Order: sequence, then C-alpha cells, then structure tokens
Amino acid sequence: MPQPILYVAITNHGFGHATRTASVVAEIQRLCPEILIILVTTAPRWLLEAYISTDFIHRPRAFDIGILQTDSVTMDQPGTLERLKELRKQQNSLIASEVNFIKQNRVGLVLADIPPLATLIAKAAQVPCWMMSNFGWDFIYRPWGGEFVEMADWIGECFSQCDRLFRLPLHEPMSAFPTITDVGLTGGTPRYSVEQLRENFGLKTDVDRTVLMTFGGLGLNAIPYQNLQQFADWQFLTFDRNAPDLPNLIKVTDNHYRPVDLMPVCGRLLSKPGYSTFSEACRLGTPIVSITRDDFAEAAVLLDGIQDYVPSQVLTPTKFFDSDWDFLQQPLQPARSQPMITDGNQDIAQAVIDYLMTP
Repeated sequence: MPQPILYVAITNHGFGHATRTASVVAEIQRLCPEILIILVTTAPRWLLEAYISTDFIHRPRAFDIGILQTDSVTMDQPGTLERLKELRKQQNSLIASEVNFIKQNRVGLVLADIPPLATLIAKAAQVPCWMMSNFGWDFIYRPWGGEFVEMADWIGECFSQCDRLFRLPLHEPMSAFPTITDVGLTGGTPRYSVEQLRENFGLKTDVDRTVLMTFGGLGLNAIPYQNLQQFADWQFLTFDRNAPDLPNLIKVTDNHYRPVDLMPVCGRLLSKPGYSTFSEACRLGTPIVSITRDDFAEAAVLLDGIQDYVPSQVLTPTKFFDSDWDFLQQPLQPARSQPMITDGNQDIAQAVIDYLMTP
C-alpha cells in the first residue's frame, strides 16, 4: 500500500483555525504516524510546531480572505470585500495550481478548516473534501449586506460540495453542508504541570486571583493595563510583548508556551470571542470573561455556548476599555451544566485514519 497522504487546508484568518486544526493533525500523527501530512496555510511554522511535534510539509498558500483586521476585534469590511472579489477572479488559476500539486503528490484526502475553495480544488482533483468548523464564512459575511450577500451565496455553493463536515460545538447551523457529523470540543492539551508553571513564572498559589489575558494572534489595541495597578494582590499573564512592565503582570515571550498550557494555573481567562481559545478553556473547565463583538456573527453563538460549559462573564467593550475593571470582583455566572464532550480531536482523527488506511 503506498504511503497515505493528507492535504490539510487552513483558512487564512488569525491563529485559531490553525491551532485547532493542528490539534487534530497531532492526534492523527499520534495514532497513525505513517500518514504524511501536508499543511497548506499561511500560518507561521512556529505556531504549527507548538501543536505538532512530528514532521510535516508546510505549503504556504491562501485560499480565502477571512476578515482583514488591524487587531483581533477591529475589522476592515471594505478591504475584505475588495480582497474577496480579487480571490473570486483568481479562483480558476488557484484551483488549477493546487490540483496539479495534489495529483503529483498522490493526495488521498483533503481536510479543510474552512476555506470554501478547498471543495472546488478537491473536486477538480477527484479526491474527497472533508471539512471541520463551527461556522462558515457565509454566516459571517451575509449579515453585512450589500455585495457581501453575493459573496455569501458563492461561498455557500462551495460548501454545498463538501463531502462531509465535522461540525464542532459552539456552532451555527451550517445549513449549506449536505452531510454533517457532530463531534466534541477540540484543542490542545497542557504540556506542563502546575508545579512547573509556578516555578518557571514565579506564580503565587492563589488560582482565583490569577488571570490569563489572551486576545488572539493579532492582539488587541489599547488594553487598559493601568487598571492592573488596582489589583496589587492579583497576578496577570499576557502574551503581549508590548505590554508595560508592571509588578503583577507576567509577560510570556517564549513561543513554546501556548494559552492552553497556562490555563491550569489561572482562575479565569480574559479574552475576546474565539472558538479555539474558548474550546480549550471549556475542555479544562477554566472560567471565561469575554468582551462582546456585535458586528461578528460567530461571537453571539460562542458567548451563548460557553455558558453551558464553564462559569462565565460577558462584558461590553465599554466595560472593558473604560471601566476600572471592577468586574473582576464580581461573581461569575455559573455554567448551565450541559454534558461536556471533549473527544473532537480523536473522532476526526480516527475518521481520517479509517478512510486513508482502508485499502
């Protein structure tokens, strides 16, 4: 039997899609190391290697736009629309080049999260296309109206040609997909013990007053760090290399550490809506405090969904940016106690392995 080859296409937007897909890829390689992985994404290799410890081929290509953003919550809708139009004009040449690559490398399956053109590429290459996500870009673009509606229709047509969708929790209906398999939460697993983390970062043992602040790969402009001075007996961790030097703020600058690695020593996560960070927090039972995003359709779905799994608190942008952060002193809303299913990595990985390894 020739070596099975999996082509994994990841959306060109932020870091969250890359990390959740990399978690699944890591599980595929753990269970079946003979499968060769080709990761097709513009995400940096260091980010992928933070989740995948074995070898893979990195092919830097972008098949969608996502949303153009200046930080993790500020969106450029006109710029996004122009780039979408350009992508649509270029789709035939993009498809042709990838079909050539897929055939030359004898790819057996395409797994995508969740660039719409992946379905057309796979169809032209005559291999199945499976997808995994909790939302589609048609769901994000359609509420913006105008020419975005036409773009959403085009994307929905692409999604309708997907052979199988693994629908993650915290999801919208994703009705464009003809075949849907619901799976559990996905994400990474902490690699360090609580004792190691406390020693490495000089952390106090008071978990309830330890806060992890993470706002996605693009970060967040104008975080009011001055508020931390009012919480001298608390400790805060951030991945923001440009954060000010404060006695109770620990800057994590080593790329070997991921947000999920630090969650076990934190009493709450302070974040913006994002599936990957939320999913990893829910898998570990870490309480979530999040700001809202009224112009991003996925946000409402995510903020409602996390309330099933973990204690939570939802803040308006005004409360986050313009208050003295008295919300940290307020009790969190208890979880609604839905059963937590955390086997998404394993279920998707096993399905891929079963398909590729069956003669």
